[in-house]
Amino acid sequence: MSDRSPIFEFADRVVAEQAALDPCAATSRGIPGHDHELTDYSPAGFEARAQHTRGALATLQSLGITNDDDRLARDFISERFETAVLAHDTGEWQRTMRAIASPTSTLRSTFDLMPRNSPDAWADIAARLRAIPDALAGLRDTYETGRAGGRVAARRQVLATADQCATWAANQWFDTLADEAAANASLSPTVMAAVRDGAVDANDAYASFASYLRDEYAPAAADIDGCGADRYRVGVRQMLGADLDPVEMYEWAWNDFHELRADIVATCERVLPGAGFAEVIHVLDHDPDRAVHGVEAYREWLQALTDDALARSRAHFEIPDVMNRCEALIPPAGSAAAAYYTSPSEDFSRPGRTWYPTLGRTTFPMWADVSTCYHESVPGHHLQLGYALVQAGSLSRIQRMSFISGHGEGWALYAERLCDEFGWFENPDHRLGFLSAQIMRTVRVIIDIGMHLGLRIPAGTTLCDGSEFHGGDVWNPQLALDFALSETGRNADFLRSEIDRYLGWPAQAISYKIGEREWLAARADARQRDGAQFDLRAWHTRALRLGAVGLGQLRAELAR
Repeated sequence: MSDRSPIFEFADRVVAEQAALDPCAATSRGIPGHDHELTDYSPAGFEARAQHTRGALATLQSLGITNDDDRLARDFISERFETAVLAHDTGEWQRTMRAIASPTSTLRSTFDLMPRNSPDAWADIAARLRAIPDALAGLRDTYETGRAGGRVAARRQVLATADQCATWAANQWFDTLADEAAANASLSPTVMAAVRDGAVDANDAYASFASYLRDEYAPAAADIDGCGADRYRVGVRQMLGADLDPVEMYEWAWNDFHELRADIVATCERVLPGAGFAEVIHVLDHDPDRAVHGVEAYREWLQALTDDALARSRAHFEIPDVMNRCEALIPPAGSAAAAYYTSPSEDFSRPGRTWYPTLGRTTFPMWADVSTCYHESVPGHHLQLGYALVQAGSLSRIQRMSFISGHGEGWALYAERLCDEFGWFENPDHRLGFLSAQIMRTVRVIIDIGMHLGLRIPAGTTLCDGSEFHGGDVWNPQLALDFALSETGRNADFLRSEIDRYLGWPAQAISYKIGEREWLAARADARQRDGAQFDLRAWHTRALRLGAVGLGQLRAELAR
């Protein structure tokens, strides 16, 4: 007889059922048994997953609570499933196109996470390659269903997605799998041939899909980039796990922006006395002695930085030995411009991985990437997500495998701030990188909400060089790009990709800074409550043991 509560048994069952309905998510979570299948992105596939969520939610509401772990699980699962149903009912899934976390990118990136350690694993890869044409055909049916019902993506997102698909096709990315298989002496000629044939079909399917998006869908796509207030509120709920007021967040972000700008001015004085932000960034970006040269040298430097962060973090956090591995890798061309993290498999046989796009570069200034490494690895995502996975005794399987952007990205940005508090940015170049990351996330709140809701730029707004900046004008993508170029220190290609990302994924961009705000508020509450007895390491352990929770739940749980 099982000693697990009905809610935990329910969660185990639901995760298994979700894996069957969404094989790409199963691979991402490290759940075996579905690596030979692809997620069904046809209208029927989306409806099947929605119906499963509705049924699971009804079952959950009938289950009793036996302890506080049950209560936390029920509250978390209820909020996530209710939000998923809300989002499905808006029909947004019929027009999801963006350069990151869209179905087209998920179908390709699932191969990055697949095992390659046996003939059976390669047979799974071959089966998935053969399934790519049908998966994209199903996705096309979904987009056409949306188009017939008047739900169309913005043309900017359509063309960005088309460019991404075309890049993978033109670079024959799937052929890299065939080449890897051909070099594997343990594989039979039959498996090698199946991978090679599947790769050809997958390349052709992505080329065809890019043409469909450009030639058929784009002419009928929406001219307006912003989603509007109603759709944005749903995005806020999805990304933050809370119903927060976008206008309040917009106004708060302006105050945070001015505080960060003052700190940047002071730090620039340490890096290059008498120089402004733009001049300092130019030096940091072009000084060969402040850069890593060569893609492999860059990856090795990031790996060493990751390993060092793991070692140093043990003084401040509880880190189980099973988490003492996080790989730094380079994703293929055509991926999103920003670095990202992929979680370990459930059993940690696949480690956590950080991915750093090169964007065609061979020289890599170091000043900004130190803070990014701490965000993506330790004490950021790798610590947070890996720690949740080892809490099988107190967290249900759904909780251990879930991610809410406001909670997760908020923690990772908070982790960068912790590194500043720990004194890890003793090099002023690297501290400027941290501040640049901070102000970029604040600028994200401003321009994401500003563009989607059509808000006005406050009167009297100036850039860091003192020039006036369009006070009273309504935000648009070009103004957002100009503002971000001036205030974040990031390059134009990266920021153009970022603007596309924000407009295609409403409210995701605000989750970093708003999430960090809530983490800091929860810590301040605990310090005030505990006084001299406050123990930061113990507080972090307690907070991380909660696993993923929405921002609406975070402070309440930590106040218990």
